[in-house]
Amino acid sequence: MLFAFRTPPSYAKILKEAGFNILNIANNHSYDFNEQGFNDTIKNIESNGMKSVGKKGQIVYKNVKGVNFAFIGFSNYGEVHNSLLELKAGSELVKKAKEKADIVVISVHAGAEGTGALNVRNKTELFYGENRGNMVLFSRTMIDAGADLILGHGPHVTRALELYKGKLIAYSLGNFMGYRTLSTAGELGQSLILDVKMNPKGDFVSGKIIPVKLDGRGLPSVDEDFRSVGLIRSLTKSDFPNTGLKIDDKGLILKK
Repeated sequence: MLFAFRTPPSYAKILKEAGFNILNIANNHSYDFNEQGFNDTIKNIESNGMKSVGKKGQIVYKNVKGVNFAFIGFSNYGEVHNSLLELKAGSELVKKAKEKADIVVISVHAGAEGTGALNVRNKTELFYGENRGNMVLFSRTMIDAGADLILGHGPHVTRALELYKGKLIAYSLGNFMGYRTLSTAGELGQSLILDVKMNPKGDFVSGKIIPVKLDGRGLPSVDEDFRSVGLIRSLTKSDFPNTGLKIDDKGLILKK
């Protein structure tokens, strides 16, 4: 059951040209080619003018228009990454980031996978016997420690949104792309770009789901049928019926 993923180093330039600035490398495939592959990934990201985040204990700071941001990456592989299973250590790292940053953003690779994992449950998720964490417990604990935005990924499908203590949690952004490697059938081919507006304290103001569809090769384009918007609206209503968010049929996200 080993899936070893590898991407040409030249593709890093494409991500840079597409507008990416910071990439989280904390995931269950970052060591597919052992330490050398992990280090090469970091080198190829950073040599193309982007920042990588996700190494254990790492915080990446970035000042944008006078606002200090901190970025932290988590996964369930705690030896080389920050582990979402280690809530106390994660909370301490968030508190450390908050000492220098106005806004702390967390990217976390967690949860079971596939169309059977669309719904968020406040319990530990398992996948092929692996502990993939409790995303609800992790996300809320990190916000309690000072985090302002939680961006989940890993299930390969989109999941619900939640507003917790004024902070936005996106439980899974799905697959933005998966060139010739990942299935794009059904909900696996529905994705998004999440546009989030916050005030200087990191409180959620408004947002937008920009729907994305993946073709048979796993390449993304904007979805004029807004399928992922409908999916996320439905999931948010079913999983977090009392959350303080409303999503219209064009993807606009507002506080109730």
